[in-house]
Amino acid sequence: MPLRGEHEPGTWDMSNKQAELIESSGGTKGTSMNGMSVVLLTSLGARSGKLRKTPLMRVEHEGEYAVVASKGGDPAHPDWYHNLTAHPRVTLQDGPVRKDYVTRLVTGEERATWWARAVAAFPLYATYEKRTAREIPVFVLTEADA
Repeated sequence: MPLRGEHEPGTWDMSNKQAELIESSGGTKGTSMNGMSVVLLTSLGARSGKLRKTPLMRVEHEGEYAVVASKGGDPAHPDWYHNLTAHPRVTLQDGPVRKDYVTRLVTGEERATWWARAVAAFPLYATYEKRTAREIPVFVLTEADA
């Protein structure tokens, strides 16, 4: 079931503009950053219940995706981390394709596998990891049943 509700833009103007470009173009524009692919994650706000749209680096393997809560190596998790822990159902747009997914936080060997895939897709994640004492959370998205 697709997420429904009122959209409330986040506090980062650059992310808001990129999310708007991805959506308004049907996924044909705004889907790359510095030559690397970007996807658009739509989640429900943990406290507000409003739709939140976040462009994130594309990490995909055999139809599953991962989203990495790096926040550039900041000591705190990004706001959307809390959205996914409170409401694991999300929508992900990869280019023109939008699908519903269920997220789960991965740990241990599974996290290590996805972390390696994430660093391969976006090498700056390795730099972000060195900037913070926290383990950067990785969520895996599995397509939701219709």
